[in-house]
Amino acid sequence: MNNFLKSYVTRLKLLLDQVDHNTVNSIVECLEKTIVNKSRIYIMGNGGSAATASHMVNDLGAGLRRRSIKNFDVISLADNVAVTTAIANDIGYENIFYMQLEGLLKPEDLIIAISCSGNSPNIVKAVEYAQEIGSTIIGITGFDGGDLKKLSDINFHIEAPSGEYGLVEDMHMILDHIIYSYYIHESSKNV
Repeated sequence: MNNFLKSYVTRLKLLLDQVDHNTVNSIVECLEKTIVNKSRIYIMGNGGSAATASHMVNDLGAGLRRRSIKNFDVISLADNVAVTTAIANDIGYENIFYMQLEGLLKPEDLIIAISCSGNSPNIVKAVEYAQEIGSTIIGITGFDGGDLKKLSDINFHIEAPSGEYGLVEDMHMILDHIIYSYYIHESSKNV
């Protein structure tokens, strides 16, 4: 275990050192635009990435709102199990995010799509729809980035060997905490 632990921590540190600061700045700028535009942020992901999407909604939504720091209008498309399972059952799993956006998504809305592989059909379909509408797309990817990396306006990408889900998902969660902690830090400077 000790050797594995040392290796894992070493690889995580290497990934942390590769974070593109300009990309993180661009993501924060996009978030800020939703306040100015009074627009919505839609976050989506499958499996562990769905948990990250929920966590991001918690932090950027209630977490900042209850501290009177920011009032982002943010929802996770993975959180309503009745809706996602009804869509999956009735018209196919590849439609679970697309159908929640169809007819509601506006050009000024922001999409945050989280997919380690970047090739999840339900993510790709929703992002392609968002492109048609003209919404800004932030892709959060890993491995080689897949289709999502190519479709994104801004891409937070973790270049890791295929199958290293733990490290990629760790980095995606760290991105959330960097942004959340930034807002907490900035608000404390104004007190």
